[in-house]
Amino acid sequence: MTKKLISVFLLVVVGLVGIPIITGFTDDMTTPGTGIITDLANSANTVEFSEDGNYLAEGQIVSPYINIMKRDGDGFLKLTDPASLPTGRADGIDFSTDGTYMAVAHTTTPFVTIYKRSGDTFTKLADPADLPAGNATCVAFSNDGTYLVVGHATTPFITIYKRTGDVFAKLADPAALPAADAKGVDFSNDGTYLSVAHTTTPFVTIYKRAADVFTKLADPAALPAGNGTGADFSTDGTYLAISHATTPFVTIYKRSTDTFTKLADPAALPAGNGLCVNFSTDGIYLVVGHDATPFFTVYKRATDTFTKLADPATLITDDATGIDFSYNGVYLVASHASTMYVSVYRRAGDVFTYIPKVAAGSLYNSTTGSLVDMLPILYTLILVGGVIAVLVFVKKKE
Repeated sequence: MTKKLISVFLLVVVGLVGIPIITGFTDDMTTPGTGIITDLANSANTVEFSEDGNYLAEGQIVSPYINIMKRDGDGFLKLTDPASLPTGRADGIDFSTDGTYMAVAHTTTPFVTIYKRSGDTFTKLADPADLPAGNATCVAFSNDGTYLVVGHATTPFITIYKRTGDVFAKLADPAALPAADAKGVDFSNDGTYLSVAHTTTPFVTIYKRAADVFTKLADPAALPAGNGTGADFSTDGTYLAISHATTPFVTIYKRSTDTFTKLADPAALPAGNGLCVNFSTDGIYLVVGHDATPFFTVYKRATDTFTKLADPATLITDDATGIDFSYNGVYLVASHASTMYVSVYRRAGDVFTYIPKVAAGSLYNSTTGSLVDMLPILYTLILVGGVIAVLVFVKKKE
């Protein structure tokens, strides 16, 4: 009886130690298939996380025009393409906050394609009855998913829809329109304000919403220095950042009721023309994508001061055409024109570390960022070896 108890006890100990080790490592790994970011077909124009961080969508210049990936640890696995694809180059993508809808702004009629998600399947909805007037360049949902704005290159330059169920109905155009092509759009989190970055002075146009009416506010006293390319509100609606051509390449405003006042420029400016801009959800970090190396610049905010952080050790190699933080601020993703077209960074404190591509079939440790192909095998051998050792021990005692 004693020998049996000892053998059972030792087997239980080995199991309790070995099994969690194996499952702990394997649960922290992903099998990314073709890589941390699946190989994509061509130059990427835009990139966007879903609010929950589970999906990552990229827009590009060739068919299928969009790639939708699902996150698994630090791995992003490409999903099957939707049955109905956008009809042209995708220049803007946005998810509704609840992740139910995804809108794509693109060239070629209907200029905007809206999908409804069920699980990992994205199904195209019927086109709105009234379409944008020309090639669409940017798109944004209001936080509650009620409104959708599409920026485009033909007057009225923005088209605003109101959603009822799965139907998107065009609202009357604002009385005062943006001056030219819309390049970036964003709603404040409470849905009260809508910002449009555009070409031609004043380069930014800000609207205030009352019910379904959008009324243009007075232009800020200090305007961006060149063509607006991107717009983003901080989550609390206090700050508005506009990326633009011409130094200082990014202009940051602080809002007080309906007045937007320009802050002092950061001491260290982006290295080239601003192309896109995004706040982290907590408003602590601001990233500006631009057209000169290091191609994106990350700032950390302390009250109204934005201080440049050290560049990542590994940089993207071309213009940052799109930039986005995940909702939890752990990931930063940039789209660009050169291989691999989309690059993902993981944030730890103020350090952003590039997540490297992993070869097909490899396993990836999402905590350490190291390849660990052999670890499951190694620990399985340890477990099996422990069991054999126990059996040998018991046999000798007999």
